[in-house]
This record gives sequence, C-alpha cells and structure tokens, in this order.
Amino acid sequence: MGDIDDALERAGRETFTREPPKTLKGRINFLMGKLKTTKAVAAELGVSQRSIERYRTGERKTPPKAITDRINTAVRARWQPVVRNRRRREAATRTGITVETRARFGYTAPIGTTDDGRMRRLTVHLPPAYAQRLFDAQQQGTGDPELRAIVAEGLQDIYFKDSGTRADHLEVEFTDIDYIDVSF
Repeated sequence: MGDIDDALERAGRETFTREPPKTLKGRINFLMGKLKTTKAVAAELGVSQRSIERYRTGERKTPPKAITDRINTAVRARWQPVVRNRRRREAATRTGITVETRARFGYTAPIGTTDDGRMRRLTVHLPPAYAQRLFDAQQQGTGDPELRAIVAEGLQDIYFKDSGTRADHLEVEFTDIDYIDVSF
C-alpha cells in the first residue's frame, strides 16, 4: 500500500457510525461471523487454529502486539462495509473529497516562470469526478504512482490552475509526500 491508498483507507474508517468490538473475544467472534471457520480466521491472521479457539473461549486474553495489530486491521477492514460504501458513493457522485497534504510540488511551466519544486501544505476540496476516479483506481488495485497522478491532476486543476482560469500550460508534479490525509 502506498500513501494515497493508506489515506483513502483511513478516510473510510472515519465514516464508521459505531466502533468495532473492543474486546479480543468480540473481535475474534466478529471475524468468525465474516470468515465462518477458525481455520479461515487463523489463516487470515497468520496464527494457529488452536490460538483462535483459545482467543474465542477467553483462555488466552492478550496476544502479542503484532497479532493484536493484525486482528485490529482485519476487523476494521470488514467493519461496516455498507456504511463505508455509501459514503464513497456519495463522495463520488455529490460531495467530492478533501485532500490535505504537505508535499513537494514541482512544475513544468513556460520560460520566465519558476519551475523549482518546493514543499507546500495544501488543503483542497476536489470535485466528485476525482473522487470517482480515485475509488475506481483503488478498487482495480492500481499502484500508488497512478493514484498520485490522479491527486496531482486534481490539485493542478483546482488549486494551481484555479479551475482553468489561470496558468494554462502549467504541469504539476506531486512528489516527496510528507503526509496526506483524505476525508469524504
């Protein structure tokens, strides 16, 4: 996963209307409901089937941190898919997404203007068309460079070109991401 993919996943988690189960037993039972067998849950988490049985019965209550992190990730990935999909659909058709980032932006511009890249902190609301393109590319398993190109194009059109009212020949490069956060 790349920076953009991670940011989209975090944004999806922020749309939850309820928190996932807090106890280990509750999380394991939730995964059992989704994956159906202890064998499938064990394979997903990379532990033995017997460990899953121990977690379910409460015989073992504190797995190692690495396993706890894998359990949390597996639960959050499957938690409230209907709510998450509804928010993504709404962003792709009506509301768009907001991108907040600190990254290096470089330019290809006409002679006589600066093309030196520099770090900028931007918060820009991108229209639904860009949200749709990002979600489609993410679902197709597109790599981070392609997702980055979509975000760069959106930032270029909306922020740098001011929706087509200035800087016609400007081409923006989006590199060296310090952080990126997406909300929808």
